[in-house]
Order: sequence, then C-alpha cells, then structure tokens
Amino acid sequence: MKFHVPLAVAMLSASWILQAPLLAQAPPAQPVPFIFDTDIGNDCDDVLAMGVIHALQTRGECELLAVTITKDHELAAAFTDAVNTFYGRGDIPIGVCRSGVTSEPGSFNVLAAQQDDGDDRYPHDLRSGQDAPDAVALLRQTLASQADGSVVIAQVGFSTNLANLLKSQPDNYSPLSGVELVQRKVRLLSLMAGAFEKIPGKDGQRDDHKEYNIVKDIPAAQWLAAEWPTPTVWSGYEIGLNLTYPHESILQDYNYVDHHPLSEAYTLYNPPPHNRPTWDLTSVLQAIRPDRNYFDLSPPGRVSVADDGLTTFQNDADGRDRYLILREAQKGRASEALVQLSSQPPANFPEGDSQ
Repeated sequence: MKFHVPLAVAMLSASWILQAPLLAQAPPAQPVPFIFDTDIGNDCDDVLAMGVIHALQTRGECELLAVTITKDHELAAAFTDAVNTFYGRGDIPIGVCRSGVTSEPGSFNVLAAQQDDGDDRYPHDLRSGQDAPDAVALLRQTLASQADGSVVIAQVGFSTNLANLLKSQPDNYSPLSGVELVQRKVRLLSLMAGAFEKIPGKDGQRDDHKEYNIVKDIPAAQWLAAEWPTPTVWSGYEIGLNLTYPHESILQDYNYVDHHPLSEAYTLYNPPPHNRPTWDLTSVLQAIRPDRNYFDLSPPGRVSVADDGLTTFQNDADGRDRYLILREAQKGRASEALVQLSSQPPANFPEGDSQ
C-alpha cells in the first residue's frame, strides 16, 4: 500500500452573502442530514460526488443517512456499498428501484465483483441489489426518523425514486402520505437535472437540450416537477459542462492507495487525459454548502417538463424553484473545492489528514 497524502491547495476563506433568501442560514451547528439519490454506474460523476459527500461528512458538515439508486442493475448497490466501505461507512443503508431503466451493469460497477488473489479489491457486505430494500421504503423510514424540516436530498439520477416517494401511502414508518412526509421532513431538494442556459451546438448556442436524467424517466420527472412540495435547486446540464474535473487530479491525487474506487471508476468510464464534466458533484456541493458563493442562483420560478423531456423555467416571485448559474469568476473556486473534497483521503486512512 502507498501511504502518501495528495498535495493539498489551501482553500480560500471569506465571508459570503447568500443571494437566495429562502436558503439563507447560519453555518449549521450540526451536520446536515443528507440523502443521496443516484443512478450510479451510468457516469463517473456519481462516484466522484460520493467522494465529496464522504469528505464533507469527515469534516462534520453532513451525515449521509442513506443512498437510494435509480439504476436498475444489481451491481449498482454492491458498488455503492464498496465505496461507502472504502470510506469507513459500510453501514449506510442502500435502497434500490426495480424499474428496468438502464439495466446494464455499466463500465465500472463491475469493480464490486473485482477480486485480487481471491479477495475483494473493494471489500463490501452487500453483494447484490437483490438483497437491498426498496428505495421508497428506505426513504420513508429514513425521513420519518429525522427532525422536521432538517433533511437535504441530492437527486443526481432519474426522478423515479422521489416521484414514487411522493405517491407513497402511510405505512409502518409514518402515518403521513409521501407528499406530507416530504413537506414535513425535507428542507431542500438539490437536483442535477434539466438544462436552463444556452449550450454549444452544431449551429451555435442552443437552448433546447433534453437532459439525460430527465429523458430516461420523463413521467417521473414531470410528476416531481409538478408535485414536489419543498424548495428545489436545479443544477442544469450547462453547469457541469462548463466546470470539468481536471484529469491531472485523477492521475495524481488518488495514488495514496494502490486501488482507489473513484479514480478506477473514472478511468474505466473514460480514461484520462479527458476532463469529465462535474454534473453530479455540483448538486452535492450546493446542497451542503449553499452559502459559499460557488454558484449564483436564478430568481425564483417554476420548472416544468414537457412530454419530450425539455425543461423550461418560468419566473415566479412565489416560485419553488431556482437553478444554478456559474460565472466565469466562480469556476476556479468551485473546481478547486470539488477536486480537494473528492480526493480527500478517508477518515480511517492510516496517515490521512482530514483537514
């Protein structure tokens, strides 16, 4: 095993004024209760986002309560458990859906089955999603156990699980309907979904991009956009596209161990020297650190999803939704935060420095 710690670049420290009154708050005295809903296996940004979450938990900024998965392949849950175990948190519950959407294994979830000399390369207990609980049941159980108005959810995959949560009925975990339970327990939903600013196209700048997380389950996205009862922040396709992860970090910052699930997942998905967009990481960063001015926020409004998957935003002073805006001057700080957090060694690493 290699035991050197990656070179750290000092983060800028400053006091920032939050631009969205509905999200204004003092730094939390307690870690943010956090749920991560992901289609892990379809792109490597989900895995890097998990590294960010674990780093922020090590720093006392959040507590990962549960991970729910919208990719319907048995290795998605197993690999998620392997990543959590790598960071010393193998007891975090994992829930799955059985939707048939993106049912292929993916290029890196197969790492859950990788063995070296007869032992798991990445130890984990959950061997298959077939042994995991239903995502909606886990979401209801988790939310019911938390204080009112406390939970933050990041959805970085399809809307399948959260739409089904809204449709859920009272059960042993709570006498509330899904909408009532969300309204009582959830403070904020941060989504990587949709597209809200012009992006490059063959014919110049275009504003008709139909984003992947939306189009893979359009009915669920429409239901969530219409019915979700708490404030939401949308990180559109254009945000991650314009904030890419430097491949140099993949090649250099994860070498403190012989095998690292984040760098290996990135390489299996699309090897360096490409710089992969940071789509899912941005939703996590904004969800847990909303007051650091990594991004601007749009005025309030309402997001709607058309039958073809196109998302539109309509200004509304009383609206539930905002979307992220990335200014040129913000790119350096946001990128540095994502690199340093995702590559931070686990708290249980023998010579890791979580500070």
